[in-house]
Amino acid sequence: MSSIIYFGSIFLSKVLDNALSTTKTILIQSSRWLLAIAEKPSVARSIANVIGAYKREDGYLEGSGYIVSWCVGHLVELAQPQAYDERLRKWCIEDLPILPDTWKYQVSDGTKKQFFILKKLMERKDVTGIVAATDAGREGELIFRLAYEQAGCKKPFKRLWISSMEDSAIRDGFENLRNGHDFDLLYEAAQARSWADWLVGINGTRLFTGLYDRKVKVGRVQTPILAMLVERQKQINGFQKQKYWNVHLDLDGLDVVKEKIFDRAEMETLVEKCQNQSATVTCARSMEKTVSPPKLYDLTTLQREANRYYGYTAKKTLEYTQSLYEKKLVTYPRTDSQFLTEDMASTAERMVHRVKRVFDMFRQSSAEIDICRVLNNSKVSDHHAIIPTAEIEKQDLSVLSEGERDILLLISVRLLMATGVKQRISETEIKVSCGGEEFFAKGKTADPHGGWDCPGTGFTGGGKVTKAHR
Repeated sequence: MSSIIYFGSIFLSKVLDNALSTTKTILIQSSRWLLAIAEKPSVARSIANVIGAYKREDGYLEGSGYIVSWCVGHLVELAQPQAYDERLRKWCIEDLPILPDTWKYQVSDGTKKQFFILKKLMERKDVTGIVAATDAGREGELIFRLAYEQAGCKKPFKRLWISSMEDSAIRDGFENLRNGHDFDLLYEAAQARSWADWLVGINGTRLFTGLYDRKVKVGRVQTPILAMLVERQKQINGFQKQKYWNVHLDLDGLDVVKEKIFDRAEMETLVEKCQNQSATVTCARSMEKTVSPPKLYDLTTLQREANRYYGYTAKKTLEYTQSLYEKKLVTYPRTDSQFLTEDMASTAERMVHRVKRVFDMFRQSSAEIDICRVLNNSKVSDHHAIIPTAEIEKQDLSVLSEGERDILLLISVRLLMATGVKQRISETEIKVSCGGEEFFAKGKTADPHGGWDCPGTGFTGGGKVTKAHR
């Protein structure tokens, strides 16, 4: 009996040892954290909600093995000239140009608190790795790398590279984190851009301020654009209007015209010669042609058309689009591509149908769809074209600001147009002779049975969107 108890005690002891060992392993594993650093608090909250970091702390959220914090834009910036040499605090033309041999950085005054929160998190022994979750672009890369390097962090880091803030995109991004050093060249490009801004801005501003004895701001981008605006304004101010006349003949409902006669006497002579005279049709020809749909929006094209249709500045359009991105309604805005990758074919087709369901003006559309027109892997580098996301069906769009609704509608309309088939058009040209002069009439009609710009789809004027469409 005693031997049974003895062996039973040994058995229980081993079971307890194994249990304690397992518990210890679980505790060790749960004490390892992955620090994800976003660009701003709103993006950090969206990421945290998806990966389960629900516990709020000062300057970060944590949970499920993740710590999620943020940068509040640029936490670290290039140092001012006096950081290199105290005598450069005073602006003197004789000290120019200022060309640092080694670039120095400093923590921005307004964001020191958040920087030191991040630095402390990076230094925690239970944080075993970093995830760069700033915006997936050149500027986002710079924001993360400068904070990472200024903090003196040497821990390995991965890159979250996504084009949408949808929950599914975030989840997929964390399941497929990329090697952080895959983006070293992007970081170097961002550094080069920031150094160029500093060199031109610091040296140019100090030079022209000294020359004109008043502060004159000079910028790498600002100054050339300002010069272009001034030159264009000079052309406008110097433009001389030139009066001309058009002579029209009404031929039983057919209007033909002789355009741009700059001499009044010549115009009056032509009118007299044609008065009550017969006119002869010397040529009438028709030709069939097709017009391809426009491409999807990249940021520049979107900014141009938002200005054309709504009068929004490029900056305001970017603000609205960035806000829609953070609300998960459109994909990443800072893109130079007008195409989607070929693996997005089914996604694009589903989005076309979603847009038709969300916007009343498109619900009756039966326009043919050609998704292949917008797919091209070779034309997509970092990010694909801007398109709406599946969230437009889930969210109440009426709570958006007027500007956000305008931009979302533009992007949605462009998706429908870009995925349409070629528009078939018949163009007719008529030439008429009267009084020894030739008059012309031109017209075109679109095939009512198909095409990206056909009647009934809600498109007007080759894609013009008016506020009345809402």
